[in-house]
Amino acid sequence: MVLPELIKPIFPVSNLEQVTDDQLARFAELIYEQTGIRVSPQKKTLLSNRVRRRLRKTGIDGFEAYYRHLRQLRPNDPEWDAFLQEITTHETYLFRDESQWDWFRNDFLAQCAADARSGRAARSLRIWSAACSTGDEAVTAACCIADALSNLPQWKIEILGTDIGIGALEQARSAVFGERAMRLVPPAYRRRFFNKAKDALVWQAKPILTDMIHFRQHNLMDPLREKTFDLVFLKNVLIYFDTDSKRTVLDNVRAAIQCGGVLVAGAAEGVADLIRDFQRVQPWLYRKPTK
Repeated sequence: MVLPELIKPIFPVSNLEQVTDDQLARFAELIYEQTGIRVSPQKKTLLSNRVRRRLRKTGIDGFEAYYRHLRQLRPNDPEWDAFLQEITTHETYLFRDESQWDWFRNDFLAQCAADARSGRAARSLRIWSAACSTGDEAVTAACCIADALSNLPQWKIEILGTDIGIGALEQARSAVFGERAMRLVPPAYRRRFFNKAKDALVWQAKPILTDMIHFRQHNLMDPLREKTFDLVFLKNVLIYFDTDSKRTVLDNVRAAIQCGGVLVAGAAEGVADLIRDFQRVQPWLYRKPTK
């Protein structure tokens, strides 16, 4: 709820007005406290534009008043979520980074299936899609699993998608994707695993996929408090963190991976120097030691 004294009905913030350097520093520190994400001074115009959107939505009188409003809110307040949705990027789509999905299908899942057939491992698989945004990554993993494991009903598959943004998670739970998000999905997968809406250019994931997945809110700066996973996807998010925050996130992720499990990271996110106890298999692939 917007506090009455913060509302300014006549004189909205000008589109040309920007946060001051001092305001930028204080917004940046507040964001860092809540998320571990660093906002650099070079993002002054971007932050000004994004905050201005929230001023229009809330009717709050100016950058300073909005900062005070955020300062008093609990981290789970809907306005905090709306603000974080504005300042973070959610550009994603299914089968992003195709070479990684080729590895996932042809190497990782093939090995899982072989281990299950030989009795070396149970028919179970737990995957964490960290910072999942609108769920594209989790659904992509489900597509690959449904295609690769011919005896799928015999398997216990759990895919957890987490994100700090409530709005992103609501969209993820809907499992509805537009043409842009679907552009790399193979035609055979579209036919098998999605229904196309008759009156719109959107695709709905079928239950064979969505039954594997559940979503919940989580801040990567906090421990996950879940059973350990066979594989964790942590992609295109650490670029927003400084070194200290990366260490915290990676410590939390490390604890969530079972011995022998793997981490799939973005190729340019600076993981290697912070996770030296893992075996580097590819520039983006790391395996946790078995002991």
